[in-house]
Amino acid sequence: MGSNEGFLNLKPLNLETVESRSAPIPLGPPGLQYGRLSNGLVYYVRKNSKPKQRAALALGVRVGSVHEEDHERGVAHIIEHLAFRSTESYLNHDIVKFLESIGAKFGACQNAHTSEDDTVFELFVPIDQPKLLAEALSVLAEFSTEIRITDDDLDKERGAVLEEWRERRNAFGRMQEAHWNLVMQGMKYAERSPIGLEKVIRNVSATTVRSFYRRWYRLDRMAIVAVGDFEDPKTVVDLIEKLFGSKKSRTDDSPVAMSLEALESIEAEAKFVPHETPRYSVTSEKEAPGSAVMLSCKMPNKDRITLDDFRSLLVEEMFHMALNQRFFKLSRQKNPPFYSCQSSSQVLARPINSYMMSATVQDKGTVRALEAMLTELARARLHGFSEREIAQVRSQYMADVESAYAEREQIPSQNLRDEYMQHFLRNEPVPGIEFEAQLVKTLLPVITLDEVVEVAKQYSLRESCVIKVVEHRARATTEKLKAVVEKVEERERLGLIEPWQGNDVPEDLVVTKPIPGLMVSTTYLKEALVTEMVLSNGMKVCLKCTDFSDDQVLINGYAYGGLSNVPESDFHSCSMSTTIAGEIGVFGFKPDVLVDMLGGKRAEVGTKIGAYMRTFSGECSPVDFETQLKLVYQLFVTSVTPVEEDLEVVMQMTEEAIKAQERNPFTAYANRVRSLNYGDSYYFKPVTVADLSKVDPVKSCAYFDQCFKEPSSFTVVIVGNMNQEQALPLILMYLGGIPKPSEPIPQYQRDELQPLPFTFPQGVVREEVLKDMVEPQCSTQITFPVDLDGTNVTDEVHWTGLVCRLLETKILQELRFEHGRVYTVSVSAFLGGSRPSRVGGVRGDIAVSFSCDPENTWQLVDDVLDVVRKLQQDGPSQADIDTILEVEKRSYETGLQENGFWLDRLLRAYQSRLYIGDLRASFQAQEDSWIRVMRSAAVTENMKAALRRILPNPCTEHYTGVCLLPRPPLWRRVWKFSSTGKGSYGGRFTPETTGLFIAVVIGAVAATALVVGVLWKSGRRKS
Repeated sequence: MGSNEGFLNLKPLNLETVESRSAPIPLGPPGLQYGRLSNGLVYYVRKNSKPKQRAALALGVRVGSVHEEDHERGVAHIIEHLAFRSTESYLNHDIVKFLESIGAKFGACQNAHTSEDDTVFELFVPIDQPKLLAEALSVLAEFSTEIRITDDDLDKERGAVLEEWRERRNAFGRMQEAHWNLVMQGMKYAERSPIGLEKVIRNVSATTVRSFYRRWYRLDRMAIVAVGDFEDPKTVVDLIEKLFGSKKSRTDDSPVAMSLEALESIEAEAKFVPHETPRYSVTSEKEAPGSAVMLSCKMPNKDRITLDDFRSLLVEEMFHMALNQRFFKLSRQKNPPFYSCQSSSQVLARPINSYMMSATVQDKGTVRALEAMLTELARARLHGFSEREIAQVRSQYMADVESAYAEREQIPSQNLRDEYMQHFLRNEPVPGIEFEAQLVKTLLPVITLDEVVEVAKQYSLRESCVIKVVEHRARATTEKLKAVVEKVEERERLGLIEPWQGNDVPEDLVVTKPIPGLMVSTTYLKEALVTEMVLSNGMKVCLKCTDFSDDQVLINGYAYGGLSNVPESDFHSCSMSTTIAGEIGVFGFKPDVLVDMLGGKRAEVGTKIGAYMRTFSGECSPVDFETQLKLVYQLFVTSVTPVEEDLEVVMQMTEEAIKAQERNPFTAYANRVRSLNYGDSYYFKPVTVADLSKVDPVKSCAYFDQCFKEPSSFTVVIVGNMNQEQALPLILMYLGGIPKPSEPIPQYQRDELQPLPFTFPQGVVREEVLKDMVEPQCSTQITFPVDLDGTNVTDEVHWTGLVCRLLETKILQELRFEHGRVYTVSVSAFLGGSRPSRVGGVRGDIAVSFSCDPENTWQLVDDVLDVVRKLQQDGPSQADIDTILEVEKRSYETGLQENGFWLDRLLRAYQSRLYIGDLRASFQAQEDSWIRVMRSAAVTENMKAALRRILPNPCTEHYTGVCLLPRPPLWRRVWKFSSTGKGSYGGRFTPETTGLFIAVVIGAVAATALVVGVLWKSGRRKS
């Protein structure tokens, strides 16, 4: 199945001489247009037809937060924001509006990012009309020298930047910042986070921002990258010359002008600074999602410019792959030292490289985890890896390169754009996949075991090393960490660490080949170019052969019947079934054994049990299609048997995950949203630690087995690069060969499924979830109930999607672009609560979510409601409608070139209420419905009617609003009670609130006494 003939025929390179090995890695592939304009701007232009009629563009600037002075911290990122607000030719976010009008959605297709070293602006645009490419490139040309920076522009954008800054002040952001500062201590990078300082964001002047822009935004520090479905790349080069060639850097006429040499001298201050002794840190983060251990061994970053450099990179990656295989197997042991652990190389900043290890561990297990991590490093240095381990690494690496080579004509333009940008910014090699495949085929077989083991010595614990532990409550100490390092070093020195003991690996997934099934019937659908067949065991298979991606085959099988039909008393056991079964092994082998068996293959299958369906899904390379089908076969014919040691691990992991979630303030908020919007239904309730005691592992495994036993319940859709004649025998053997179960298994019809119990509250409900927080955060969700008409559900579902897209666009314009009070807004629909019956309506909801300054919460809720109310009352403008329909149309055009899009499309046809056994009719009805709605939506009155029909009308009379807010300090709550006679929700004094007030006062007095006592004792000890 599949062909790798082209890869096999690649001839190795001649690298026998020193001269050949020291030759530079070429920039490729042939046909790439690469050069420099007279003003210093570098360009890369490449023709690439995936996706068709699209171009991926980028402007890269070698300037980031490390170039800022102390009073400018955050300015590089502010300029990135201001670019989309105003330039000399575009005002008031007209750039955003123009790009969306041609189908380039804000965020997904027009975006930018700022790092410590650089800033990159990215566009992904249609080019099926001659003027579109020129207009998109002209936007990037404006960014290069003509970003408008006025007091008014800056003041309007501060709010959005502040909200982005605020979003990052959660537990993850704080931990990331603390680790970065520790790793970079003594270097300028430690004090140059791209997001900047709050005081700078609030107060920096437009003069300061303009000065930075003119000082650093020089054309000789920029590159333009254009990759797309161009007829002739040379005409694109001519266009770049026309738009950029006459430009001059603003520094030429600026009072802050500096020579390039002077700027490079300033830049050189951001250099790698080694330290002779290791740094240790134990950080306590009360909102941490779990405990972690991180080890980083830093070194100067070296450009990879020669073929020998490429070999060194290959050796490094082989080492990390081999070590990570061991880490995975350790994580599957009884009472494992960590839940997961990963080793990798990472360029931290332009001059700094690092070998890094990070592990997630159980509570109180950080010291033990560090010892296990260091022991495996020492084991690798002492004993190396086995030939079998290295053979598996070679096989997997070669399979990855072979896959990339097979898809060389289908690499998305966005990916290629990003590669060329990294060549400019970091001097990363981009020879093209053809040359890289040749290089790997030449080098991989001759890299020795000693070379791979040598990498372990680069993990030097005595030079420029940082070891950090994060716990929600500090239990480890730096003394314990140092003791572990010394212990492992001593054991390594004395040779007390034993060689690695590997597992025996079975030869094949399927011991006895199944008896192939028969094809009972077959139907060809010309409209979708698919073949539908019914097999002798009752399984239905839909096959679509494509050429969208040469190295991809997708599979999805579903059957009706899920957790809604489970008695509430068994719900926790059954809902945990996929987790428990996954830890034990659902294909007849434990996960750590299965990893070895699948070494060098690209095939995976996962399972899911939802409310109304159970599914399996996966992806594979065409050459591994048989392996993927074997996994599906094993899923059905093997049983999951509870094993005590495996159950201990999975239950412990689950318990710690639940506890970690409960420490996160956002969890309580999300739980309250679900509880409120779904009537406290058991299905939507969060799992608690107490619920785990209700889980019966035997029942969990039995339920999982039952869900994947009866082949006649399943419809399977397969989409990808297959030869149908070669695929059919494999389908008949491994899908058709799945036997009917020896005992009857319950089967469910879609119209007979038990509906989930949930109700949306009546009227308006507004609630605040108050939580103690390390730093103030605020998240808000406004939810509207949706009840779609059962006589025309298919159309109504499409209308719901368009309504969500319109609302998101208009609310973002109002809250961010007009007032700068949010960073982003999400509008999404949930329609999965109702059973997939062919009759009756569909219930669900539409949710608007955003984060903001806690002081603005309810005002922004009212602003959102006002936007929705006006749309219902007046309807959207024709320009608004044209924009969302263009974005929808462009998304559809791109999707037609993707296997995943077709997989979803066929599944929707099967699962549509219009499907009654005729796939052709259902598929065509879905297509007709989309076309009908798109045409109808082009009329303003029709879109206004949809807003009134799908949402409560008026929206202000039926919704829920829930806000996560920081709990006020105790003294403020006492003062609020005593001064206003009102509680948090504005209630009058009653016997109940009076009692609460007394309790709060007593608590405040007790707390004050405790604090004073502690301070007094502390003072006495110091004296």
